[in-house]
Amino acid sequence: MTSSLARTLIVMPALNEEEAVGAVVREVFEKLPGVAVLVVDDGSKDATAAMARAAGATVLSLPYNLGVGGAMRAGFKYAMAHGFENVVQVDSDGQHDPAGVPVLLKTLAEADLVLGARFAGEGDYTVRGPRKWAMVVLASVISRLARTTLTDTTSGFRATGPRAVALFAEHYPAEYLGDTIESLVIAARAGCDIRQVPVAMRPRAGGTPSHNPVKAAAYLGRAGMALLIALMRPRVPLAEKGVVA
Repeated sequence: MTSSLARTLIVMPALNEEEAVGAVVREVFEKLPGVAVLVVDDGSKDATAAMARAAGATVLSLPYNLGVGGAMRAGFKYAMAHGFENVVQVDSDGQHDPAGVPVLLKTLAEADLVLGARFAGEGDYTVRGPRKWAMVVLASVISRLARTTLTDTTSGFRATGPRAVALFAEHYPAEYLGDTIESLVIAARAGCDIRQVPVAMRPRAGGTPSHNPVKAAAYLGRAGMALLIALMRPRVPLAEKGVVA
């Protein structure tokens, strides 16, 4: 696992996360010795970049806010440019436990993309109402596309292998929910082997949640639109096994 970590880049998109990002970066280094951490400061107006840099992370500051998808595409491009084979997305707000990364990487040895699933037997994370309905529908549709059972298609805790890193460096979607839903559709239609492993989710360590309960109903419509847009886009070719563009 040590050699796998040495080839892995942890990418943390961060928008105004000065309260949590430093502690999260330090926890990653503590639990994953030898791993590299890139914090993509997504146009923050606070001290996010300074806190991340002080904790030991490499910081890539975007001139303005692109959203998680845009930040992750920048992270994938950075990984390609600096010779990393794998990318693991970890939230900068502390919800993802870095201790779960080795499990993701172990499964990634046999796949192109591995999701850390919150509804697969670990922890007590729950959602209700329209957001839950949307997640169930999305999981059903994308599971068929990926030809495997996926229960948490909106999870941002995921590991990406060499072929998918090359794919996402050029084609990772930046639209709202595209970083989760559309990216899976792109990967599935390109022929990526997608798996999931159970993970537990923690409460935010700071900052403001990106989803407000008042907007739960709107989430249903936006999720459906994101899926429709993803299905309408042309397929993107994937590099052959063992070949990275």
